Amino acid sequence: MRSFDEIYAIAADSKGGADALEETLKPAVPRETLAAIPDDRWLSAFSKSVFNAGFNWKVVEAKWPGFEAAFHGFDVGKCAMMDDAWLDQLIQDTRIVRHGPKILAVRDNAVMLQDLARQHGSAGQAFAHWPADDYIGLLDHLKTHGTRLGGTTGQYALRFMGLDSFILSRDVVARLIAEGVIDKPPTSKSARARTQAAFNTWRAQSGRPLTQISRVLAMSIG
Repeated sequence: MRSFDEIYAIAADSKGGADALEETLKPAVPRETLAAIPDDRWLSAFSKSVFNAGFNWKVVEAKWPGFEAAFHGFDVGKCAMMDDAWLDQLIQDTRIVRHGPKILAVRDNAVMLQDLARQHGSAGQAFAHWPADDYIGLLDHLKTHGTRLGGTTGQYALRFMGLDSFILSRDVVARLIAEGVIDKPPTSKSARARTQAAFNTWRAQSGRPLTQISRVLAMSIG
């Protein structure tokens, strides 16, 4: 496995130099900022990512004000108590994308966020203080306790919210394979553990946040 500096050099060469590469790397969002984000905004972000998956994101984006209205601003308490009558109304609501399983995912993910809030004070507190060296554990939590948040769906929602994170995109996976960390997209427990270990190593070498490391890996692939 190459060092982070070696991979950084590959990415910089691809982007036209280190200065050009650095312009694409965002600083980490402070944990205090993440912790202060209300739970309804986390539910909104997860829900948007769920509805975007396998669908035209431009359509979802254009309808999003309607989604916010239909789901009462993604109030976690209300969404967690979604009953059959409200579900039936939503399935007929032209303000949103009328996809029954994805609508139900809003309810399930609201329950997940409630559970995190009970344990940590708020969902934002849970996400903000989740250890970076066990980020894969957070992804596993979303997949296990949430609904339709596996794959890159939950990953993109967390990145959108500003959480320090890596995204296992096609290019990032390609770099991990090139470095001998994995031999295919990491779905097994052992492969995901090796992925986290590699990011931990590069984080220790560089002092950079996961988000920047992930970005550098992606841009190192032509």
